[in-house]
Amino acid sequence: MSSSVVYRVAGIHSKQPWFVMSAAEYFSLFASDDPMISHYYSFEADHTHGMTMAIPDGCVDIVFDCDPSAPNAVVCGTAVEATSARFIHKHRYFGVRYAPGLVPDFVKASAAEMIDQKLNFLDAVPGAHSLFEQIVSEQDFARQVTLLKEFVAKRSTRKQSAVTSLAVRTILQHKGNLQMRDLEEVTGFTSRTVQRQFQDDLGLSPKAFSRMIRGQSAVYEINHSRHNKVAFSELACDLGFSDQSHFLREFKKLVNATPLDYQNLVKQQTYLDRIRCC
Repeated sequence: MSSSVVYRVAGIHSKQPWFVMSAAEYFSLFASDDPMISHYYSFEADHTHGMTMAIPDGCVDIVFDCDPSAPNAVVCGTAVEATSARFIHKHRYFGVRYAPGLVPDFVKASAAEMIDQKLNFLDAVPGAHSLFEQIVSEQDFARQVTLLKEFVAKRSTRKQSAVTSLAVRTILQHKGNLQMRDLEEVTGFTSRTVQRQFQDDLGLSPKAFSRMIRGQSAVYEINHSRHNKVAFSELACDLGFSDQSHFLREFKKLVNATPLDYQNLVKQQTYLDRIRCC
């Protein structure tokens, strides 16, 4: 894999690595130039690689099952713990992942109603039948990306308070390693105000969102480490965990594997080589 491809993949922090590792062959990825969108992706599911898990990432996904006999689509709110992702063996999927902390405004559900939920796309997005039919009948990944980009370009993400926007940016910049007092200092508001605004806008507390981003940061470091082994004690310290045991417990809850087991699986399946950037 060329260094330029590694750079493009490494620039995307909102990862669902179990999706990549459960792909039949390649996991096709298209990095977005739209700040609202993290990336688009496509893959064929292969259950012989084991159960596919969704890990918390603070993102909203729209996923299309493009199987000709039974196509469907769902809007997925972020999980709060590692949870099973039900992909059907040999079905081809196309999806879009919004940037962490952003919620599309065309989904007819509150942010809180989307947490840990999968909503039927046609029920949650009125007037999207034509888009659905075009995407599930299209075999070309690049064309699917174009269709969804055209749909999204006419819409926006849900407006959120300036307090929440600043808090989200700060949490992302610090890889989730923040305390409420840090957000108070950055925003100039009390923790009560920050938490209320954040909950109203994202359906999550700042602490829960920070926990997701810190977990994603740990996954990112393991995925893109240039060394065969990551020093978990150093990683735990860098991300602000109280000790290595705390890091191990949190990682297991968020990723459904210990850091060592996850690292070994990523290296065994050559994670980065499975990703094909388009």
